[in-house]
Amino acid sequence: MSTPIQGLRGTGQFTETFRPRNYRELFTLLEPSGNAPLNALLAMGQSESTNDPAFRNFRDELPERVMTANAANTTGTGSITLTDDAENKFAIAGSIVVNGSTGEVMHVTADTTGTTLAVTRNIGDAVDADAGTTGVQIPDVSVGDKLFIAGFAAQEGADTPTAVSFDAVMVENFCQIFRTSFSVTGTQNSTYLRTGDKQDEARVKALKLHMSDIERAMFFGAKNEDNSTSSQPRRFTGGLFNSLSNKYDISAVNAGVNANATKMTEEEFDLLLTETIFKFGSNSKIAFVGAKVANHLQQFGKDRWQPTQVEGAYGVNLTRYSTFAGDLMVHLHPQFRQIPGMDTAMVIVDFPYLSYRYLEGRDTQLLEGRQNPGADTEVSEYLTECGLELMQDKVHAVIEGWSSRSAT
Repeated sequence: MSTPIQGLRGTGQFTETFRPRNYRELFTLLEPSGNAPLNALLAMGQSESTNDPAFRNFRDELPERVMTANAANTTGTGSITLTDDAENKFAIAGSIVVNGSTGEVMHVTADTTGTTLAVTRNIGDAVDADAGTTGVQIPDVSVGDKLFIAGFAAQEGADTPTAVSFDAVMVENFCQIFRTSFSVTGTQNSTYLRTGDKQDEARVKALKLHMSDIERAMFFGAKNEDNSTSSQPRRFTGGLFNSLSNKYDISAVNAGVNANATKMTEEEFDLLLTETIFKFGSNSKIAFVGAKVANHLQQFGKDRWQPTQVEGAYGVNLTRYSTFAGDLMVHLHPQFRQIPGMDTAMVIVDFPYLSYRYLEGRDTQLLEGRQNPGADTEVSEYLTECGLELMQDKVHAVIEGWSSRSAT
């Protein structure tokens, strides 16, 4: 049975009525598990034209509304010092605040504009703790305690509470011009070769190189616009490695992620999936991995369950690793075998928040007859002007430097 993948259209199979619209989708049909699996899946995902080589989107997310105590309060007073953070402003008069460490429930008495939280302490004497005040049971607040907003309690007949708003953040990326040419002399084109038609061979090889270039740019490209020649600027599209904030370098010790450099245990990996990777976005994500990381996951799988192949993934070979947090659909990326350092890497992508953008009329196309007048050769080229759009950042992640597996 086919398994639909979130963010990709259809049931997971190329239907007999599917007709490629350009050379990029044709390449997907010819070699879906080839050297450009990200592009193969993007061809069945969100693709959208743009009428400007610079495309923008707005990212927004609900705030966590969690504050941090910056000083101890052992006297039971209604003034708590907070670490300076924009989240503090959500604690307006009337808000209910709970200390995550002690369970104390507080009621905010004044809008919080800086680092001072004014509250009525221990509402309903919900927490039994002696702070030394006669007849009043108020627990201590310690440095680093997390205080979270847990609702709002208005007085009967009260006026409208203070409005709090938060704005989306605008991000942009560029369409990059990719060009791959190939040529065959008139003599070559007319010569019988045992290996087949030379022009057909060159055409296929050039398309593979062209798609490989786009694939690598979408992983490793750096967003930039070179205006050294202002009338004809050169643009570079930003790839996943240089655009994502969720990056974990396992080659060094990371608090709460891996206790030993270059190593990650099965328990640590599961915790990373639960607390971070699947914290935002879909509960099914695709992970492109290098050979060593694939082996780590395979060993984990042997210890607990049998990894299962995913059928109907548009020809791209995926293996499902199921966890309580979500499903990781793993693909051993062929180019990660070729690129130095990528054998220890994992790039996790949430496809509903990823889109292939191409300049209108400039998606992958074959342009023939590009030779100079009078030249005894036939020159053609593949040309694509495209870029990668990330609708959200925190739904994706990169893990690097995972060179060995710890049993415990």
